Amino acid sequence: MTERSELPTWLKPIVDAAGDVSAGTLAPSLPAPPPDARPSAVLILLAEHDGEPSVLLTERAATLRQHAGQISFPGGAQDPEDDGPTATALREAHEEVGLAPDGVTVLGRLPTLWLSYSNFAVTPVLATRDHLDGLHVVDEAEVAQVLRVPLDRLLDPEHRFSVVRGGWRGPAFDVGTSVPLWGFTAGVLARLLRVAGLERPWDESRTRPLPEPR
Repeated sequence: MTERSELPTWLKPIVDAAGDVSAGTLAPSLPAPPPDARPSAVLILLAEHDGEPSVLLTERAATLRQHAGQISFPGGAQDPEDDGPTATALREAHEEVGLAPDGVTVLGRLPTLWLSYSNFAVTPVLATRDHLDGLHVVDEAEVAQVLRVPLDRLLDPEHRFSVVRGGWRGPAFDVGTSVPLWGFTAGVLARLLRVAGLERPWDESRTRPLPEPR
């Protein structure tokens, strides 16, 4: 495990926040996972890209049955041979974007969260790497494109808004794609950055309709 003193300055508050954040803070509207929820994991990979602190995201293929066309962390369901959430997150990232596990430093795990509509118990795994170069779409049936989104863009108040449908409301970001970053991934990032003390004041009255499924 990398010592805290070895981390870049921009990453330290995020690592500290990940170690302290509760499931209730990270996803206040989600109940705890039930016993029959299927274990899964996602990888929150933070590293510099073109000199900017960035996060690795993917645009999911438009042909998928669930979450088609959405922006998300690499990740998926745990396989029987996976040795826990970290192994699942690293395997999925390798299968989706060609990420070599031996170049990744795992920094910790966030609380496991329940996605009721798919009955997944999702554990976000926080990690870093020297850079985000060399990653690419491995399986076009799962991933449409690889995104390296600067944290400064996520923190820019002009790129923040909420998506709404009926009585539901959730955080969202304009990340330069036709579909905004919203849903589970946006919620985790928004609240993690807030707990880390990095969030900048933004117009919380700004809303857009929830994107239609693709």
